[in-house]
Formats: sequence, C-alpha cells, structure tokens
Amino acid sequence: MDEGCEDFLGDIEDLISADDPSPKERYANKKDITIRAKRAKVIRATPKDVTVEKPLLDSVIPETQHIYMKTWGCAHNTSDTEYMAGQLAQYGYNLTKDKDAADLWVLNSCTVKNPSEDTFRNEIEAAHQAGKHVVVAGCVPQAAPKSDYLKGLSVVGVQQIDRVAEVVEETLKGHSVRLLQAKKVNGRKVAGPKLSLPKVRKNPLIEVIPINSGCLNACTYCKTKFARADLVSYPVEEIVDRAVQVFKEGVCEVWLTSEDTGTYGRDIGSSLPELLWKLVDVIPEGCMMRLGMTNPPYILEHLEEMAKVLSHPRVYSFLHIPVQSGSDTILGEMKREYCVKDFERVVDFLRQKVPGITIATDIICGFPGETETDFEDTVTLCRKYEFPSLFINQFFPRPGTPAAKMERVPANIVKTRTKRLTELFHSYEPYQKYTPDSKQTVLVTEVSHDQKHYVGHNKFYEQVLLPMHKNLLGKQVEVAITGCTKFSMFGKIVQAEQEWVNCSKPIANSISTNQLSVAEDSKYRSIFAFFVFSCSLAIISKYMFMYFDI
Repeated sequence: MDEGCEDFLGDIEDLISADDPSPKERYANKKDITIRAKRAKVIRATPKDVTVEKPLLDSVIPETQHIYMKTWGCAHNTSDTEYMAGQLAQYGYNLTKDKDAADLWVLNSCTVKNPSEDTFRNEIEAAHQAGKHVVVAGCVPQAAPKSDYLKGLSVVGVQQIDRVAEVVEETLKGHSVRLLQAKKVNGRKVAGPKLSLPKVRKNPLIEVIPINSGCLNACTYCKTKFARADLVSYPVEEIVDRAVQVFKEGVCEVWLTSEDTGTYGRDIGSSLPELLWKLVDVIPEGCMMRLGMTNPPYILEHLEEMAKVLSHPRVYSFLHIPVQSGSDTILGEMKREYCVKDFERVVDFLRQKVPGITIATDIICGFPGETETDFEDTVTLCRKYEFPSLFINQFFPRPGTPAAKMERVPANIVKTRTKRLTELFHSYEPYQKYTPDSKQTVLVTEVSHDQKHYVGHNKFYEQVLLPMHKNLLGKQVEVAITGCTKFSMFGKIVQAEQEWVNCSKPIANSISTNQLSVAEDSKYRSIFAFFVFSCSLAIISKYMFMYFDI
C-alpha cells in the first residue's frame, strides 16, 4: 500500500479512543480557531430574495462533502491550489467543478491587480448568496487579513496550505479558522510545505514546482511582497527529488515557478544555474522543463550559464523577463534596481547565444509620474525587440504600497497609452519567420480553449495547434507548419503513430497519492468508512450488552 495511504488510514486502534479529548478540550487548545455560536441555519437574501440555508455540521464525514476550488494569479498560486486539492482528496473530500453542487468553496486569490481582487471579492459574495461555506487562500488575505469583506471567513495562509483539510472541516462545523503565520522548522523560516505532498494537478501531464517563495525586491507598486515576504528557497535536493517523483508518475513537462526564479538559492548558498543543471540530469528523454519569471538584476551574473541551460534539448528556450518600463526615470520610481541597458544586455546576449529564444516581458502603462517622453521610450524598446509575448497592464494603485500615494496619471491618458502599445504589439507577426511545411518537433500536453485542437510547444515554447488525433497527448511528434496566426501556428503530423515518442511513462505498480484514480481513491475512502462504521457498531453493541445485562 502507498505510504501516503497508510498515513491516511492509520491503525484501527487509533480511530476511537477513550483518551481522545472532548470537542471542547480540543478547541480550547487551538488558538487559531474562533468558535461561533451555532445556529440551525444562516439565512441570506439573494438578489431574488430567495432564502438559502447554510448547514452547520456537528461532525464531518469527508466522503459526503463536495469542495469547489477556484484560483486566480500566477503559476505559484496554481501549484498551491493543486497541493490543497491533493490534501482534500487524500482526506476524503470530493472535488467538484460544479460550484452549485459544492458544500464549500475554496477561493485562492491574487493581489497583483485591482480587477483580480474585485473578482475574488465578488466570488465570496456569490458564495454567501448561494449559502455556501467559504475558505479563502492566497495573497489577498495573507497581505490584508483585516479587510472588511474577509471578516468571519476562514483563511489558509500561503505557507499553511498543508493544513487546508483541517480548516475545511472546522469551517463546515461553523468555526472560523485563520492560519496566517510563517512556516518554520527548528525555528527557521522555510519556503513552504514539503514539495512531496500529494497533488491533484490541473493538467496531469504538467507539474508546477515552486522553487522559492518571496523575493529580494521592494517594488513600489507591488503588494505580493506583503504576502510572500522575503526570499526563502527550497533545498536543491528537495526540488530534484520532487522532479524525479513526478516524472515517475507520468508527468512529461515541469514548470519552475516563484515570485522571482533568478533569486533562487541566494539565501542558502546556491544559485539558479546550479539547480537547473541538477534538474537537467533527471529529465527523461523527450520530457521538457520550462523556467518561470526572473527579474533582470538576478540573471545578469549568470548569463553564460543560463544561455547553456536554455540551449539544452530538454529545456525550453524560453524566458520571461519583465522590464515594466523603457524609461530609467520610471524604473527608478518603481525601485526596480536595474536600468534599461541592463535589460537590453540580457536580451541581446540570450538572443545571440540561444538563437530563436522566446523572450516574454511585461509593461506597466501609466505608472505615476510617467511623461509622454517616458512612454515613448517604452514604445521604442518594444518596437526594437518585437517581443512575441508582451503582457501590457494599466497601473493599478494597490492599497498600502508606496505607489498608491504617488500622483496618478489621468485615466484617459493611461487608456490611450495602453491602446497605442497594444496596437504596436498587434502590428507584427512573430510566427511569419517559419515557412510553410517547415518541420518542427513539439511536445503535446494540452487541449486548446475552444476544445478543437491539441496544443504542442516547440523548443522555443511556441504554440502549435494540431488535429485531435487519438493518443496524441503526452507524445513528442514531428509536425509540418501549415499556417499561423498572431499567437500560434497550425501544424500537421508527418510521422506514423508508431514513431511518436511517448513522454508520459508512469512506472508500473507505482501509484502515488498524487495520481489516485477515482476508483482507487473511493476504495481507500470506503475502507476508512468501514473502519469507522465497525468501531461505532462495536461501541454501540458494548453499551447495549451493558444496558440489557446480556
């Protein structure tokens, strides 16, 4: 039996004990739990004045409860949600995509932009109106736990996601639980929960591995630092062990994520290149690794090694390097700790040493104090490099940040500048460099949003849409390009199926809690329920015999 399942089921003697503390004693020892007076139901009025009941449970049998999960934000948030889903599934809760059928909603938030937080707040209100229990997670409650709309809600902090099952259980009973403290081991702060925890992946072929938490910057516009704090890196060995584990489970693509991957290891005497070379050694043939975002200052000293890693056949030649502005004046106001020349040096070097590399970047339009000249510098930079992936954002003043107190650029000017930069981005076609029928090797890992194509990526992480042939997911295939759009290419497979490389190869008889099938998961939960039922029946029988003096 899998080790994780043994931990979950435990010994039958451990299920019920006369020495177990009473509920009152148990709650008295939990400083993080606030006990609210129980009511038969909580009544809320929806816009249609419909009365909705929110049941409060004296005890929770996980197998009978359904949990809906929603995530906003970056790949790090996605990974956190996958870990929380793994904890809940292992504990016995049923995960559902149907929010109406769920008993409780877990909402994992992002604090980067105002619209993301607004949507998060609206979703909380929708849950209240639908009579659903709510557990909030992510950067919003971690950064601003005293927000009015979070009062009375249970909170899972960004470093406490391994305790989500405990929080969900108490919330279903009507209690408010707030776990926001930093995670420490032997008194020392760690990056977060163990990477070996079970997961339910959004895409079973892609593993998102957080390599560190927090960052070394103090950007004046950023509120994520309030939530993730300063840099704390996972040990190299733990990350490598996780990669080995997930490849054995059938994953064929690994994404490394953090608030700034370039800073990895600076707090533990290591570095990003050191980690990457050790990961390259454990990537199976045909599988790929994708690096996450890195800020310019922390990659400058590693340019030579980074170019070598990004040229490796099992690493995507892709890097996300946010510049935010083409003006040194504005970069200074943002406290970005680099100048435009630094950014250009990184891009020029990587494009020279890694021909064809895809460089993605971010721009903030309308940062406080941005003049027309500052904006023109940004336009000039973007026109020079014609970035194939350009994320254009309007400035949003995040509460509590230094930039929120700066004098704003008028909204109409911000919108005009955003439109101008967007028009520039749409004026060039990055995929026109490929001639029709040119051959490429792609790894197929996804289904397109319209559900009409499979999605593969070439060495440069450029998107190729393919016909939905049977058995294509998880395969590396050779394709010929048949056409392109602004954001992707179309291709046709030019190999026979027996020539496809199967990159998703789980080891036989090696099922981890991450990949438990519905049948297996139900089996283990049924065993657990049977143990509980048997023990309960034994106790009832004991007292019946005593009462009737049999």
